[in-house]
Amino acid sequence: MKVAIIGGGGRVGSCAAFALQCSGIVKEIVLLDANQATAEGEALDLLHGAAYCADQTISAGTYASCSDADIICITAGLRRKPDESRLDLINRNVSLFQGILTSLKDAGLKKEAIVFVVSNPVDILTQLAVEQTGLPQSQVIGLGTVLDTSRFCSLIASAVKLPPTQVRAMILGEHGDTMLPIWSSATVDGFPLLKFPGVTQSFQSQIFERTQKSGAEVISRKGGAGWAVGVAIREVIDCIALDRRRILPVSSLIKGAYGIRDVSISVPTIVGRKGVVDHIELELWPKELQGLQSSARALRDTRAKIK
Repeated sequence: MKVAIIGGGGRVGSCAAFALQCSGIVKEIVLLDANQATAEGEALDLLHGAAYCADQTISAGTYASCSDADIICITAGLRRKPDESRLDLINRNVSLFQGILTSLKDAGLKKEAIVFVVSNPVDILTQLAVEQTGLPQSQVIGLGTVLDTSRFCSLIASAVKLPPTQVRAMILGEHGDTMLPIWSSATVDGFPLLKFPGVTQSFQSQIFERTQKSGAEVISRKGGAGWAVGVAIREVIDCIALDRRRILPVSSLIKGAYGIRDVSISVPTIVGRKGVVDHIELELWPKELQGLQSSARALRDTRAKIK
């Protein structure tokens, strides 16, 4: 399987490439970046470690390199300027993203290709990719709340001193201000998390608040997230490459699940070789369902304001 990473010279793209190299699942990794020299440098650095990782082809490329890629992972994006509003940043990123989609279409895409959107605002850009690539909606996926879910589970595990890999809990909705925690189905190795000592209402509020602020916390300390988002990207790509059909909170265009329609948002989704296999309507508490639907309305409102 060949994976092309657009924005591969940046922090997120290069961390994703490293995570893919360590997993050894995909056969070929190509890095694209507006700064060609940076992409070439990152590819060379990864290539130098190949002898201790996996037998992969790793290189820097151009949009022409995407024409035979199985997965095109888009991580390129702009950061907020001083005194710039969130909507202004969204409009600039939408403009950048549309240019990327145009370049991809000009280069040509395999009919089975999967476009995997990581750039923010991920939900809005995922929907834009569905509308403009001409690919079936099942073949366009956004990272959604996969990273938020990993942060959520990891913070829970750290707080209650349990193995992170045994904690199962999801963040659904928008990857942004209106995301919501799903405590109703949270478990530890199959046991209800809410039954564990110390998992009080106050504990739940504190953990979710820290999850919401995790991105800003990392940015304030080191300038931006890298390793965790790289692992989250690898998890989605591995599910596609191996047709694992795991349930992940990726963002995709919803056509009726949970009473939501025509919005790209994160709901429990089976992810496999063809991308979105199905949306699963797991039972939610009434307040969780209301929160998810409210998140969808907020995304629809934001979309309406984009130039």
